[in-house]
Amino acid sequence: MIVYEYPFNERIRTLLRLEDLYEKFKFFVHQEHPMQHHVALATIFDMLEVAGRADLKSDLLQELERQRQTLLGYRMNPNVQAETLDAILAEVDGVASALVAAQGKTGQNVRDNEWLMSIRGRTIIPGGACEFDLPSYYAWQKRPAEQRFNDIANWFAPLAPLFDALGLVLRLLRDSGGPVKMIAVAGSYQQMLQGKVYQMLRLTLDEAQGAIPEISANKYMLWVRFTSQGGDLKPKPLEDDVPFELTLCNF
Repeated sequence: MIVYEYPFNERIRTLLRLEDLYEKFKFFVHQEHPMQHHVALATIFDMLEVAGRADLKSDLLQELERQRQTLLGYRMNPNVQAETLDAILAEVDGVASALVAAQGKTGQNVRDNEWLMSIRGRTIIPGGACEFDLPSYYAWQKRPAEQRFNDIANWFAPLAPLFDALGLVLRLLRDSGGPVKMIAVAGSYQQMLQGKVYQMLRLTLDEAQGAIPEISANKYMLWVRFTSQGGDLKPKPLEDDVPFELTLCNF
């Protein structure tokens, strides 16, 4: 099964982009080849570009506090397991406290490192991080893999609370909706949203169908058009009926 996610606003779009970069970073930083560690370091630079909004940290803190208050409202509900609720509340409190304790602007430690900024400036240029451009970086890449890993981990460490908060907020958002089975007749599906505000859409379908959703949505209507890929990989309209699961998520 493949899950496609579609953000309804710029804030969720930013969180999903950062999550994607974080997954990429975690993969490459745990490899050993210098080229893989180069990708991990370049991904940190990409994170700083996306997370450059000054209000991202405060947005996450406000959302965590809203979630905390919502969860506290479930304490008197007899259908809610107290242990599970307490565990989630403790996680929210811990993540929020760590984010509050993170001093300064996101990634300021990287911006204050002139050597890293010199690398960042060269990586913008295609092939700009060659050994003759950055001999000191080339020498660093020749160090043992464990030492390179430790360096990158230390540079990323101040960013970790932000990504912990981001991951928790997205997890709570994804858990907020329940999947509903739908069928796109002749490859097309429309649903009126009647002005109700959602944060994100999740669409799940069987990979074997070979269907690819093209999604557009606003607060009034949701539209999904399915396509397929031919030998040239160019999307082509799909005229078959396509069963799928739709989840509308909102805090």
